[in-house]
Order: sequence, then structure tokens, then C-alpha cells
Amino acid sequence: MEPVILEFVSCCRADGMRISTAEVLDCLAQLDMASPLNEDVFRTVLTANFAKSRREQAAFKRLYHLFFHEMKRGVGADKGRDGDAVENGLSRDADMDQALDLGMKMLAEQQDRNPSDLEQALLDFMGGNPQAFIEAVRAIHDQEVQASGAVKSNLGQLTGRLEIMLAVNQVRQRVVQFLGSPDARIQTGDQSVLNGNAGRLAKLAEQRLERALEFLNDDPQPDNAGLRRGGKAEQRYANVGEVPFANLTRDEMDRVQEVIDDWVRKLEEISTLRFAASRKGMVDVKKTIRRSAKYLGVPVEIVKKDKPLRKGKIVTLCDVSGSVWSTARFMLNILYSLQACFARVKSYIFIDRPLEVSDIFLAHDANTAVRKILKDDRLNYNAKTDYGLTFQMFRNDHLQELDKKTTLIIIGDGRSNYLNPREPVLEHLRERCRRLIWLNPEQERFWGTGDSEMPRYSHYCNEARPCGNLNQLIDFIQDLVL
Repeated sequence: MEPVILEFVSCCRADGMRISTAEVLDCLAQLDMASPLNEDVFRTVLTANFAKSRREQAAFKRLYHLFFHEMKRGVGADKGRDGDAVENGLSRDADMDQALDLGMKMLAEQQDRNPSDLEQALLDFMGGNPQAFIEAVRAIHDQEVQASGAVKSNLGQLTGRLEIMLAVNQVRQRVVQFLGSPDARIQTGDQSVLNGNAGRLAKLAEQRLERALEFLNDDPQPDNAGLRRGGKAEQRYANVGEVPFANLTRDEMDRVQEVIDDWVRKLEEISTLRFAASRKGMVDVKKTIRRSAKYLGVPVEIVKKDKPLRKGKIVTLCDVSGSVWSTARFMLNILYSLQACFARVKSYIFIDRPLEVSDIFLAHDANTAVRKILKDDRLNYNAKTDYGLTFQMFRNDHLQELDKKTTLIIIGDGRSNYLNPREPVLEHLRERCRRLIWLNPEQERFWGTGDSEMPRYSHYCNEARPCGNLNQLIDFIQDLVL
């Protein structure tokens, strides 16, 4: 049992799951106290130790089914994806599985042609060892492109997928040729699998190759049941409050700015009172006990803590292309006006790459800073918006700005012009910070239409909400501060 578990753990790690040695030892110890022949118990023990959060369960289930059902390694070999018995006898014959494993090894050892690393990974996959193939597929999802490329596209990932598909076709041809040759006499135990069974072996090999293609194309999204979505905003302002920022007239923009200024003052006062109350309301137990010594142990003097509540840090990443900027300018305005409520506010803007603008807001008032940012020579308004490359460059250059006290706020419509969205990079950013909030100026019914990647990105956010008018913006800021 131990070799099987260790092999499964290697496959999980190859797919990006983080499993420590201590967790493997705990799992083996628990399996000694349970019956591994009961698959429900077996699967529960492995899930509890290796899929440590709901976000990892989708990937774990896929690997569990591949390894223990389709590769038939240990328990559960005779059951289907939903635990039901499988009637197809092609892949249920242990001798045929062993024969295929040995056949793939013989094919790999042929001297007339040395297989490439990818072909060898496919041969191992067909022989029951999927680790190398899983690593090859994972490398496609994790690969990064050079940020300085003049022409941006998804060719990197597409080329990787195409290479695997071509390798599948090449391996398929080699398997057919091998099973039809006299060399296809494979000894398994006390029996020999002769050419008369070559047809069954070919079908089993084809079944494994099709499963490899399914694994390549199957990209399970993490379970994000805790995702918060902004509901209908409170109708604080019936007229100007419901007008999208992109459609505001000059008079309406002045009115919105007045409303925002009033809310900034109100929220600063509420925040100040909240911190003051925290200083008065928390008892310092140690100092109170020390003071009680002069009263024979009776706590006559109650000492309160002077330490205020810890303030969070804010990092904003704002898309400034097109109509998105109309929302970003008001958002940045409010956040910098509320600096007293946060320990630190740092802002970055982007079209195809992130640029820090924190110093501009610190040196000027919000409105002047907005005008200067719009005229910043570093911005290329002719470039296509590229969220994936922006996330990658932000991670490479500014990851130190994120810690477990930081709230990362992304403001943008998630439209990346059909370029590589690079969701794993966004997942890494989420793991580094306290929470990740995405504000989208578009209405939620438009998410996922055209080149919108919001359905993909929302899986990696703690909160995703539409924020395209004054009422929605005030609702969010009130939740953020209070």
C-alpha cells in the first residue's frame, strides 16, 4: 500500500498540489487503522489529508479517479467515475493491463527509434504511470512569456498543446505498428499475450490515449463556494446614483464628487470613533492583575489597553483603458481620501503592464493626480489590454507589497482581448494577500461575453461585484471601511 500512496502523492505534487511529508505519514498511519478495501473510507482518508481546502477538491477528485480507477492502481480498480461498476471488460482484465504496461516498456526500449521526453511520458501514461504526463500538462498551464514581446498571443500554450496532440498521434501509430509485429509476444506471469489479443491491447491503448487527451483539455476550476458577490446596491441616490460612471455629464460628475466628499468625511469620523472605542473597551489583563497586588489581589483598578485596532493595507490594480477608467478614477479618489482609515494605500494602473502611481497621489490632491496620471508618458493607450501579462509582471516586480494584512483590489472589466488570462498567476496573488476583491464596472449579465474572462477570474477572488455607479461604489467602500 505504501508504494501506491507514494506514487499517488507524486502525481498530486506534479499537478501542483502541496503535500508535505508529515501529511503523507499521517495518511499512512490512518490507513493502518482503517480498511483500505473500503473505498469510501480510503477516499475519505486521502481527501482529508491531501485536499486541505475546498478549492483543491476538484483537482484532487480528477487525479484520484485517474490514478485509482482508470490506471487501476490499488482500490477502486473496478469502479467508474461515480463509483458504479464498469461493464466494459477491456480495461478490467489485470493480465491485459499488465501486458499493456510491459508492451509500452518494450516499445520504449526499441533501438530503431528513441522516443522523445513527451512520447516517453505518453508511453508511461499508457503503462499506468501518469506522473511525467501530468508534469508536462502542468508546465503548459504554468508557463510564462517574455514581458518584452512586441507581438502578444496565446501561441505559447497553444504550441504546447499542439505538441502533445502530435505526440499522441505519433505514439498511436507506433503502438499499432508494434502490436501488429512479431515482437508483440509479451510474457505476463504464467501466460503469454499473443498476437491474437493484439486487438484488445490496441483498444486498451487507444482508450488510454483518449484519456490523455481528455486530461489535457480538462481544466477543473477550483471550488470557490465562499465567493462573495455584490447584491443590489442600496438606492441612496435615485437619480445620479444609478447613472453609470461612463455616462455621467459634467454636472453629474460634479454632483457625484460632492457626494463622495461627504461620504469620505462621514466614514473617516466613523472609523476614528471605532478606533477610539477599541482603546477604551479592551481590558489589559496583565496590568490589571499587577495593580491588584496592592489591594490584596482584588482588581479595584481596571486597566484598559491603549493599542488601537490594526489597520489594513490596501493595494489597488486599476485598468485605465476605455470606460473602465471612469470607475477607477472615483475609486482611487476615495481610497486616497480615506488614508486615515488604512495603514497604507498603494496604487498601480495598467493597460498592458502595471505602473505605480502612489507617489503622484501623495504629492497632489486627488483631482490633480488624476489629470497627471492620464497624461503619464509611460501609458501606451494604443496597446491592447492584457490582464494575464499584467498579473505576471505585477507578481514578478511587486509581490513584496502583498502580505496577510493586505487587501488587493482589482478594478477592471476583465476583457483581455482573447490573450492568455494566466489564472494561476492570479491564484498566487490571492494566496499572498488577506483577500482579493474584483470590482467590475460592467453589469454582471455581461460577464463572460465576448473576450471577458470574468468567469475564470472569479474562481480566484474572495469577492467579485459589479461597481459601475455611485450607489454600488458607496456600498463597497462602506463594507471595506466598516
